[in-house]
Amino acid sequence: MILPIIKYGSPILREKAFAVDPGDYYIAMAQNILQSLKNAGGIGLAGPQVGLLKNIFIIDTTPMKEEGIIPIEKVIFNPEIVHYGDDEVYYKEGCLSIPGINEDVSRAKKIEVRYRNENFEVREEVLDGLVARIFQHEYDHLQGILFIDKLSSIRKKLIRSKLREIIKTQKYHYTSK
Repeated sequence: MILPIIKYGSPILREKAFAVDPGDYYIAMAQNILQSLKNAGGIGLAGPQVGLLKNIFIIDTTPMKEEGIIPIEKVIFNPEIVHYGDDEVYYKEGCLSIPGINEDVSRAKKIEVRYRNENFEVREEVLDGLVARIFQHEYDHLQGILFIDKLSSIRKKLIRSKLREIIKTQKYHYTSK
């Protein structure tokens, strides 16, 4: 089922998500979020962005294969970032919940992570490059953090009117735990 993408201004985007457990119909959750992500043409989507306050997100780099990016599709439940590498890089990020705004954000180039996969098995990996960036961006969503929170105060002032426009045009959807 394709779920609507929650836009900037909705309070759910500022809340911390809760752990997923095996009794949560986690397979259906993942399928719905994946369908919603593919429908929107994005490369990452977290539970809160579709009104679900659960620790789940999907990474799908398939839309970027024309740019030479290796297609990767991952279902991530209950993620943890175990370690952030020392090197940080800037890259222009966008977000399905904040349409029309793309800004340079600094993030760790390499991270060590632990999560449960689509079979709810624990996985530990070292991620780098684009996949590490997507993981960090989506992980932030589970903490109630948006990429615009990482911008300088000057950049935030420059996009303030665009953010107000997003808020004006939204109908909010909210799903509790």
